[in-house]
Amino acid sequence: MLAGNKILLKRLWQAPLILFILITISFVLMRFAPGGPFSSEREFEPEVQQALNARFHLDKPVPVQYFHYMAGLAVGDLGPSLKHKDRTVSEIISDTLPNSIVLGLSALVLAIGLGCTAGIISALRAGTTTDYSVMFLAVGGISIPAFVTGPILQTIFSAKLDWLPAAGYEGIGGAAYLILPSLTLSFPFIARIARLVRTGMVDTLNDDYIQTAKAKGLSMRKIVFRHALPGAIIPVVSYLGPASAAMLTGSLVVEKIFQIPGLGREFVESALNRDYPLVMGTVIVYGTLLILFNILTDIIHTLIDPRLRRKM
Repeated sequence: MLAGNKILLKRLWQAPLILFILITISFVLMRFAPGGPFSSEREFEPEVQQALNARFHLDKPVPVQYFHYMAGLAVGDLGPSLKHKDRTVSEIISDTLPNSIVLGLSALVLAIGLGCTAGIISALRAGTTTDYSVMFLAVGGISIPAFVTGPILQTIFSAKLDWLPAAGYEGIGGAAYLILPSLTLSFPFIARIARLVRTGMVDTLNDDYIQTAKAKGLSMRKIVFRHALPGAIIPVVSYLGPASAAMLTGSLVVEKIFQIPGLGREFVESALNRDYPLVMGTVIVYGTLLILFNILTDIIHTLIDPRLRRKM
């Protein structure tokens, strides 16, 4: 527990600095990117263009815009959206982020459960047809993009079998609407987790302490879950940090295919529209989630790996 506290304190003082650097770089890149938030609109009169720029402080030098934005951010003001009339960035994020979180959590549960199960089965039958079949499916899961997987699942389970809705979303209570998008989003993560677990289990099952456990007559179930899996799952824990952040923030492709109003779609559309405040708001959300999950991953990694605890 002491080791976990040390890791937590070390990461916590680094997190604000990392987030500050991310915000600064994103702000500068957005301001120096070609085009502007009103460049794709119809031609405005010069007076109207000047009024729009002045309203959103775009007529000021970039350093002045930066300090103005950071001053608002310090009090929790993410600013107004430049494209969504009469809506603030905070309102847009609060409306869309919960949908992405529900989708991401569903995909995360599927990825961990199915990925670990497939990896264990493959490792216990290493070198057999079962092993090769599972790893073949894993490679397919990594290689096939979501814009192919999603329509295939829609065709099979919605159009042909009529078991699940093809698209749409009815909020947190609409579990049936989450099954197909969650599967689509989780497929590549299931495949990677299966490969990581399989590799770790094969190496661990050949260790001396596992052979000793077998010689003592322990059941294979106890050997796998009590002795082999804790050591084999360490690479999975390291991978789950960025993977969890990616799933919890949703996916633009999955949200588009299944018509889920999530934050991922808003992020890409705001970048295309040069909606500077909304881009910055989504970057802050993504960056915060990624930092938090990496901190949590480091703590869990330390707690389950006795070698790291000894180094502390």
